[in-house]
Amino acid sequence: MKFAITSKGDQKSNTLMHKMRTYLLDFELIYDEDQPDIVISIGGDGTLLYAFHRYSSRLDKTAFVGVHTGHLGFYADWTPEEIEKLVIAIAKTPFQVVEYPLLEVIIRYQGGAKESRYLALNESTVKGVEGTLVMDLEIRGEHFERFRGDGLCMSTPSGSTAYNKALGGAIIHPSISALQVAEMASINNRVFRTVGSPLILPAHHTCMLKPVSHFDFQVTIDHLSYLHNDVKSIQYRVPEEKIRFVRFKPFPFWKRVHDSFIDDSD
Repeated sequence: MKFAITSKGDQKSNTLMHKMRTYLLDFELIYDEDQPDIVISIGGDGTLLYAFHRYSSRLDKTAFVGVHTGHLGFYADWTPEEIEKLVIAIAKTPFQVVEYPLLEVIIRYQGGAKESRYLALNESTVKGVEGTLVMDLEIRGEHFERFRGDGLCMSTPSGSTAYNKALGGAIIHPSISALQVAEMASINNRVFRTVGSPLILPAHHTCMLKPVSHFDFQVTIDHLSYLHNDVKSIQYRVPEEKIRFVRFKPFPFWKRVHDSFIDDSD
C-alpha cells in the first residue's frame, strides 16, 4: 500500500508526521506523494482541505484520514495519542471507505472563452468586486429570484457546519447528497425581494447564477480565492466525484456536531 502525509506545518504536527512515516515504512508500506492509496492529514480541517485539493484529480483512487493536533475537527477523527493504533490499523486492518458528496463549480465566460471547473469539499462563495452582488438565480433552468446583497454561499453537506452555519444555514448529514444555498445579507424591501431562507437542493438539481450588470466576481473554492472577469454564468451541482474517507472506527456525525457547538458543561 502506498501512502502520503500532509502536515499543518507546526512543530507538533511535523513531529507526528515524521513519526508516522517512520512507523509505516517499518511496516513495509511505500511512501508515494504522487499516487498514494491513503493520504494522512495531520493538523486540522484546513490541512485536510489542502490535501483534498492537492489530490482532487485522483479521488477514485485515494482515500483520506485525519489526525487533529489542535481543536476538534469535522474531518480529523484521530488524536495524537492514537498514532500507534492508527498505524497498526492502516498496516494490518482492512479498512472501510465512507464517501461524502462534493460541490462542482463551473464558471463560463462572455465570448465563449474556455470554462473553469472546480471541486469544493466545504463550500463556494460568490461576491461582487464592485459593491452589491446582483445575480439572477435559476434552479433547474427556471428563474427563481434576483438576488441583491453581499454574496451567496453554496455548500456541501459536510461543509454545512462551516461558513454555511454562520450564515444561518441548516446542518445536513453528509450521507445526504445535496447542495445548500445560503444568502449573505440580502436586500429585502418594497422594491427588492429574495426568498430570505437557505435552500437545500437534491443532487439532480442544478443551480445557476447569471450576472445582471457587473461581470467581475470574487469566487472562493473552500480556502482558495479567485478573481474571475467577464463571467457569463456560474453553475453549481453535485458531481459524480466523491471524497473517500478511511474508517477504522465509528464516526458519529451528530456527536461531532454536539461536541463542536454545544457546551457540555451542563
